[in-house]
Amino acid sequence: MRVSAAFSAFLLPLAALAAKKPAEDRFQDYHTQQLSSAAPLKLDDTSYPKLTSAPRDYSVAVLLTALESRFGCKLCNDFQPEWDLLAKSWTKGDKQGESRIIFGTLNFVDGKDTFQSLMLQTAPVLLLFHPTTGPHAKPDGQPSRFDFSSGTDRADPVHAWIARQLPSGPHPPLSRPVNYVKIITVVTALLGAVTFFSVTAPYLVPILQNRNLWAALSLLAVLLFTSGHMYNHIRKVPYISGDGKGGISYFAGGFQNQFGLETQIVAAMCMSSDPTLHLTQSIQLMYQFVDGVLSFATISLALKVPRMADPRVQQIAVFVWGAIILGMYSFLLSVFRVKNGGYPFWLPPF
Repeated sequence: MRVSAAFSAFLLPLAALAAKKPAEDRFQDYHTQQLSSAAPLKLDDTSYPKLTSAPRDYSVAVLLTALESRFGCKLCNDFQPEWDLLAKSWTKGDKQGESRIIFGTLNFVDGKDTFQSLMLQTAPVLLLFHPTTGPHAKPDGQPSRFDFSSGTDRADPVHAWIARQLPSGPHPPLSRPVNYVKIITVVTALLGAVTFFSVTAPYLVPILQNRNLWAALSLLAVLLFTSGHMYNHIRKVPYISGDGKGGISYFAGGFQNQFGLETQIVAAMCMSSDPTLHLTQSIQLMYQFVDGVLSFATISLALKVPRMADPRVQQIAVFVWGAIILGMYSFLLSVFRVKNGGYPFWLPPF
């Protein structure tokens, strides 16, 4: 009896060791399953500890997620196809398993106990378990965690992160399937654009080559960027303000202030500013004496009026445009006096 008991006590540990698979065999089994499914291994509370338990001479990347609609995890559902694509690309690119990594997915409904043991309150969570044995083993055995706080739902940054974490071996590139719908849409749109331009070219080319059109667009752009439009967006200025007497003030006093309506009024008049001035936006606005109306009046006096055949009409046009120039200059000076109360100059009628 004693010999038999001693013999049994000696054989039991050997049998247990024989029953327990080496880490090498475990990796080959998991790698074969991953190759056959071409997707991350679907885990639960039973398979998760088996896959990640030590000793382990391979790496494990596990995505802990919550895919059911009742949990309302939009990022989980958006990232899941990207995670499947990453695992599929990596597995197909490393069929021999030289990088020694296994990909897995643990959904919350299949791994509630695991989520509770890890004290996870959010999802998705990506854990990368490093080898515990071999030349690249890490003694602490703590997994690395990918930060989803940036809200990324693409596989590219996750692929780059895993490649940095792995010590050696091949890092297969991320291979996305060809999007034939997008290609067909782009080709169709390009062919449509070429056809449209070919048909309308006799009508569009003269318009696009019109100097007056480009001059008008250039003037609009100059007015937009010199009238204080960006200043208003940056400073969030009020559109108008009260004058303290029950009325409305359209112009803000001082060189450091302006109203939204003030910008529009000046933009309707101003065309360009002196590039040598290094003042605030409001001061530049007041120095834009060459305004849109003045420019139009000047161009008319220089180009249109001399071509008039009737001398009487020509004389009337000179007086009309001259009056417009005088009125606009007078108005600009009055606006500048509002911005700077000490400005001594003025012109009638303002």
